[in-house]
Amino acid sequence: MGIERRKLSRGIRRLDLKKTLFVLPNLITLSSIFCGFDSIRISARATSADEYYRAALLLVFAMFFDMLDGRVARMTKTQSAFGLQIDSLADVVSFGVAPSLLVYNWSIHSLGDAGLIIAFLFTAAGAVRLARFNVLSMSESGQPAKPSKYIVGLPIPGAAGILISIIVANHAASTDLGAPRHAWVIAGVTVALAFFMVSTIKFRSFKEIKLNARTLAFVALIIGSSIVVSMRSGPAFVLVWLLGCYIMMGVSETAFHLVQRLKRQPRDSIPPS
Repeated sequence: MGIERRKLSRGIRRLDLKKTLFVLPNLITLSSIFCGFDSIRISARATSADEYYRAALLLVFAMFFDMLDGRVARMTKTQSAFGLQIDSLADVVSFGVAPSLLVYNWSIHSLGDAGLIIAFLFTAAGAVRLARFNVLSMSESGQPAKPSKYIVGLPIPGAAGILISIIVANHAASTDLGAPRHAWVIAGVTVALAFFMVSTIKFRSFKEIKLNARTLAFVALIIGSSIVVSMRSGPAFVLVWLLGCYIMMGVSETAFHLVQRLKRQPRDSIPPS
C-alpha cells in the first residue's frame, strides 16, 4: 500500500495543471464547431420554418461557445497561438459557411445563381476577415498580442449574428421575410455585411470600456431605443437593432476620425495665377 501511494503521489506531482487546463477552452471551441456543423446538416435539408429556426438557434449556441472559450482561456491563462488558429477555423464553419447556407436555403436561393454567389461572398469575406485578424493579432514572438481598443473590419460573429437574428425574429414574429419577394432585401443585407467584414472600418472591441457619464448615457440610449423597438416591432427584433447599432457606431466613428484627420492636414498652397 505504501509503494502504491508513493507512485500515486508522484503521478499527481507530474501532472501539469496548465496542460490540463489548455484542453478546456479548445473543447469549448470544438462545441462551437459542432453547433455549426449540425446547423449545416439541418439547413441543408430544411423544408419548414421550424427547421430553419432550429438551425439558427444552433448558431446562437455557437456564438455563446465562441464568447466563452476566449474568456475561459484568459481566466486559466492558457491563451496560445494554437487556440487563436482553432478559434478562427471554428468561426469559418459556424459563422461563415453555416449562416451562408442557412440564409441561402431560407431566402436567397430564389435568386438563382445570383443568390449562390452572394451566399458564397459572405463566406469568402468572413474567411478573409479572419485571416487578416490572425495576422494583426500575432506578436513578433508568434503569440497572441494584447487585444486593442478597436478591431479592423466587422467581426464575423457580429455579421453572422445579424443574419441569424433576422431568421429568429422572423420565426418569433410569424412574418414572411424569407419569401421570394423579400429575397433581394436579404441579399442586400448579406452583401453589406460581407463588405463591412473586409473593410478597414474600425469597430470597438469593448476591451477597455470605462464607466463614466458618457458610457452611462450611451447605455441608457441603447436600452431606451431597444424598449421602443420591442414595443413597436416585438422583442425578437431587439437583437437585430442592437447589432445594427454596433455597425452604425463603427461607421460613424470611422467617418468622424476621417473628417478630423482631413481637417488637421495642412492645406496645399494655391499656386499663383
